[in-house]
Amino acid sequence: MTTYTEAEVAARADERCAWPGSDPLYVAYHDLEWGVPEYDDRALFEKLILDGFQAGLAWITILRKRENFRAAFDGFEPAIIARYGEEKIEGLLGDAGIIRHRGKIEATITGAQRFLEMREKGERFSDFIWQFTDGRVVHNAFASLSEVPASTPASEAMSKELKRRGFKFCGPTICYAFMQAVGMVNDHVVSCFRHDELRNATDRG
Repeated sequence: MTTYTEAEVAARADERCAWPGSDPLYVAYHDLEWGVPEYDDRALFEKLILDGFQAGLAWITILRKRENFRAAFDGFEPAIIARYGEEKIEGLLGDAGIIRHRGKIEATITGAQRFLEMREKGERFSDFIWQFTDGRVVHNAFASLSEVPASTPASEAMSKELKRRGFKFCGPTICYAFMQAVGMVNDHVVSCFRHDELRNATDRG
């Protein structure tokens, strides 16, 4: 897991979004991951599941446990997770390295099964996810965090369709956080150095 030194955190403190504060792990996540377009099916599945586990918690809590989650859930490989039974569930409920919530664990298994059903029908998870922004990155231009919405019509549509297909813990707010994280929307504030970096990278792509 990538983290920063105190010097790296301080180097551009005045140029980034305020939400990661001064936590070296959180700042590294902001600078290197958040808002970078992701198209890999498995990685998108992992992020959606982790955002579901975040429900009711701060993202930094999940981030600090992310490597434990990856180990506990077999690298978030849907083909493995889909076969989890009660013995595995009980093992996960006893794992202090993750969030021990039966409903969210069972939703992960169900989500993996739905993911595989989509694959078997020839539908890529990435194509399904990115359809909600017409396959493009939406670059917003918010001046402050207070302007950033908790959900949008696109995240509401994604949530509705995911639920229709059997996914759980994927409400509109969770879906919008997911869209921000995987770069479907660029919600770095305009004064943040990452806003233009991501816009320019997308334009070149």
